[in-house]
Amino acid sequence: MNHPGSIVIRDLFRADRSPVPEVAWQPFRPGIEIHRLYGDGTTGPSAALLRYAPGASLPLHTHIGYEHILVLRGSQVDAGGEYSAGTLLINPPGTSHAVNSPQGCIVYISWEKPVAFATG
Repeated sequence: MNHPGSIVIRDLFRADRSPVPEVAWQPFRPGIEIHRLYGDGTTGPSAALLRYAPGASLPLHTHIGYEHILVLRGSQVDAGGEYSAGTLLINPPGTSHAVNSPQGCIVYISWEKPVAFATG
């Protein structure tokens, strides 16, 4: 039984590449779609699912608060290496990275505070 107001998404770890059930994707960045779970991504804490198309990338950004990423499908890459399905990354405040996904991926991400994207 779900509690009123709870968010429940089943089968996120399915091995096949079928779409994530029960999820409405919205454009986020070129080649990246988002399904916001809570928060607006610009103020306070937020959580979302991100779906990267093969070859999509997220530009350099700095973490103002903690960022947690759980790779659900596929893999993503940053300067620290490649992170495949089942990997949990925790980026502390003050760290920076750019992310890309050569083959595409789906990640769960939560932010304590919004990130600051590099300009220029």
